[in-house]
Amino acid sequence: MRCVIARFPFDLTKSGVLALMKGVTPGIITGESVTVGRRRYPIKQVGQVITRQDPRDFTSGEVVRAMTRLGFTCHDHLRAAPVRVPTPLQNASALLGGAPLDV
Repeated sequence: MRCVIARFPFDLTKSGVLALMKGVTPGIITGESVTVGRRRYPIKQVGQVITRQDPRDFTSGEVVRAMTRLGFTCHDHLRAAPVRVPTPLQNASALLGGAPLDV
């Protein structure tokens, strides 16, 4: 399938992408990602491997669009659950062995 990434046309196939990504260790996912085979890769890493271009030369949206058209599952940015941080008063109370305060 012909896909345009960073103004360059690429003839990509699902089997071709699988072959290119075979043996590539997934990087740390900090944004959008795509599942290739059994692994989940950062979208920019996949774009870099399949286009052999610097990740700054293309957008993640271009790669997401191409991977979706090829039948891969793309994922939005993972958001962590909010962490409750104790206030200084709650922290001091806990250190002194007092009952926890719900402020």
